[in-house]
Amino acid sequence: MDARQLKYFLAVVDHGGVSRAADALLIAQPSLSHTIATLERELGVPLFHRIGRRLTLSDAGETLIGPARTVLRNLDDAKASVVALKELRAGRIDLITMPSYGIEPLSTILTAFTDQHPAVTFKVEAAPTPAAVVTSVRTGACEIGLLGASAPVREPELDVVELEVQPLVLISGPGAVVPAGPQIERAEMAGMRLIVSQGGSLMRSLVDDVLSNGVAATIIAELANRTSILPLVLSGFGQAVLPAAWSPLARRAGALVHRIVPESNLHVVAVCRRSQLTPPAAALMDDMRAYAVQPRTSWEETTGG
Repeated sequence: MDARQLKYFLAVVDHGGVSRAADALLIAQPSLSHTIATLERELGVPLFHRIGRRLTLSDAGETLIGPARTVLRNLDDAKASVVALKELRAGRIDLITMPSYGIEPLSTILTAFTDQHPAVTFKVEAAPTPAAVVTSVRTGACEIGLLGASAPVREPELDVVELEVQPLVLISGPGAVVPAGPQIERAEMAGMRLIVSQGGSLMRSLVDDVLSNGVAATIIAELANRTSILPLVLSGFGQAVLPAAWSPLARRAGALVHRIVPESNLHVVAVCRRSQLTPPAAALMDDMRAYAVQPRTSWEETTGG
C-alpha cells in the first residue's frame, strides 16, 4: 500500500465513482480501476461492492477512509515542512562555540541572519577547547562550530572559514592603575593580580610567558568557566587577559581595555561538514563567508586605540 493508491481510493470515494475520479485525477479510467484492484488484493478485502456500474463502500472501505486521509495529510504536512525549511521559513541550527566567540563575532552574525530569517531558531552549545568544537561538528552532533586557535586552522575533513584575527587584550576594572595609552607592554603587567583560564588556552600561555620572563605578577584565580572572568574583573578582584571579542562588552560595563604588546593573536574560524548541511545551516555558513571578507572596525579602535 502506498500514497498513490490511497489517493486514488479517496478520489473514488469523494467523486462517487471511478469515471469521475479518473477525470479529476487526469488519468485513464482503466489505470485507476487497476490501482484500486491492486490495493484490494494487497489488503485481502474488497473496498467497494460493485453493483452493476455502481460502487458502494464495503465495511473495509469505510474503515480505510479515516486512516487514508490522515496518511495523505501527514505527507502533505511533511512536504510543506521541508519546503518551509528549504525556503528558511522554519528550521533550527545546532551550533557549538567556545565562550569568547559566542560573544563576538557570533552575536553580530546571528543578529544579521535573524533579521533576514526570523523563523529560524538556534541551539548553541558551549565547548572549552578547539578539539571539542571540531569533534562535535565532525560527528554531526552540531552542524556549525566556532573556535579560536593560535594558528590558522587546518581540518581536511571540514569546511573551514577564517572569520577574523583577534588580538589578546588586558581587561581591568574601573579605577585600576594602568597606562594611559591604548597598549600595555607585557613588562608593565608587574604587580597585577591576574584571573586566568585553565591551562591550554592562548590566554593562559601569554600569562605563563609573562611570569616565566620574570614579571612579578600573581595568578590569584584560575577559572574553568571563562564567562565568570569579566564579572570578577569588574568587581575589582583582579585583571584578566582575554580575546578582543570581550572588548565592546567590557568597555560598555566600564572596564578598561588595553592591547597587549608584543601581541598574541587568535584565529577565529567557523567549521562545518562539507556536505549534508540543512538549508538553514548552509545559509548561515554563506553569511559567515560574507562576514569574513567584509571590512570592519579594527581591533585597535575597538580596544580604545
